[in-house]
Amino acid sequence: MKLTLNKIVDSKVYKSKKGMLIQGNSIELLQNNKELSKLKGKVNLIITSPPFPLNNKKQYGNEKGEEYKDWFIKLAPIFSDLLADDGSLVIEIGNAWEPERPVQSLLHLECLLGMVKHPEANLRLIQEFICYNPSKLPSPAQWVTVNRLRTVDSYTHVWWISKNDFPKADNSKVLRPYSKSMEKLLKRQSYNSGKRPSEHQISEKGFLKDNGGSIAHNFFEMEAIDEKRDVRLPHSVLSFSNTNSNDYFLKTCREKGITPHPARMSGGLVNFFIQFLTDEGDLVLDPFSGSNTTGYCTEKLNRKWVSFEVKEDYIEQARVRFSDPLLKSPLKKIKV
Repeated sequence: MKLTLNKIVDSKVYKSKKGMLIQGNSIELLQNNKELSKLKGKVNLIITSPPFPLNNKKQYGNEKGEEYKDWFIKLAPIFSDLLADDGSLVIEIGNAWEPERPVQSLLHLECLLGMVKHPEANLRLIQEFICYNPSKLPSPAQWVTVNRLRTVDSYTHVWWISKNDFPKADNSKVLRPYSKSMEKLLKRQSYNSGKRPSEHQISEKGFLKDNGGSIAHNFFEMEAIDEKRDVRLPHSVLSFSNTNSNDYFLKTCREKGITPHPARMSGGLVNFFIQFLTDEGDLVLDPFSGSNTTGYCTEKLNRKWVSFEVKEDYIEQARVRFSDPLLKSPLKKIKV
């Protein structure tokens, strides 16, 4: 699949070695631009963190309430058309709260149900993941820090969706390190087999093979819950959290006096799903890319990518991200 850049009209396009960032409304462009219709059925992974259904407008743009739900559900057939038959859609979304009430909204759940039940999309929820971040600021602030009626909302949902019961996936590519006790067991080559109180029958040799790590969980602990216990994230996730102040992108933003996008998707999360659900050379798309963490991670992992972003400020932040000398693949503006 090769796009003819001069046919992506009314848009600024920025290219790297592996992908392109298109400035504009992704949904309008994907629906109406004939050149972008070439993407249909070719995308192996759509991964994105769309604007959350918050009660207050944010600078990165977001709808509210029923308007948000209608907007979200209409994405279903658009995304389904883009996906290859064994492709995946991964969406990170936060919780919502009822306006001026200490009551959690069902809006995000209604969005999920509306998407997977859309009659024109043929989608289904493959698995839900939870991304826990103990460094998140206390929210909803009114009910946590002012009135002190609720606990901190400290996690986001990550939905893995596909139009096939068996999308491309390989959990052996995203193994997490073995625990210290498992490392000792493998070295010792013995353990207590037999029947457990749970009635599971543990075989004599079932846990003696070294597979290079243990199978990842669907819970991402971005920082340690217990400081005395090692966080065993998959190697692909590493410590790529939004609090990593030594990150090249954040360091350069500080030097240039740039305020980074306030709702950046975790690079570790993006790394995980790219490695879990795609192969080198596959195509990854992010329709709401912000500062383009998705494109950056995809480039480093040797996949092709297409990202969209409306705001000029965030396009410039993406260019900062791609100026990383270790990447050696700057985003260059193309005349179209």
